[in-house]
Amino acid sequence: MRKLPWRHIYAWTLAAFFTVGGFLNIFASSTILEDYQRWGYPDWFHYLTGMLELTSAALIVLPFTRLVGSALATAIMGAAAATVALHAEYTHAVAPLVVMVLACLNGWLTWRVRSGSEVPVSR
Repeated sequence: MRKLPWRHIYAWTLAAFFTVGGFLNIFASSTILEDYQRWGYPDWFHYLTGMLELTSAALIVLPFTRLVGSALATAIMGAAAATVALHAEYTHAVAPLVVMVLACLNGWLTWRVRSGSEVPVSR
């Protein structure tokens, strides 16, 4: 039986997070819509955010597009953290920053595998 590498499970978990986030933005509650309005974004911006999150999730799922998906996910979370920080909602910046670091880690793991610098684990 073939073992599934932990880095795939990690990537899929990250993709699941962005899938949920994408749907929560596309089908935004009144609270989320009020947040976007308070931050000064146009009425349609939550759709764009949701679609970008779903796109990053789809890219992260597949190993050959994972690096691009991780970069997109990092940019999305960086923008989210910057938005709340610019509006002095500093405690709300913690979650996007944590997810941004996790997306960066996913990209770094993917890059290591592609570059051949990953050291094989002896069994």
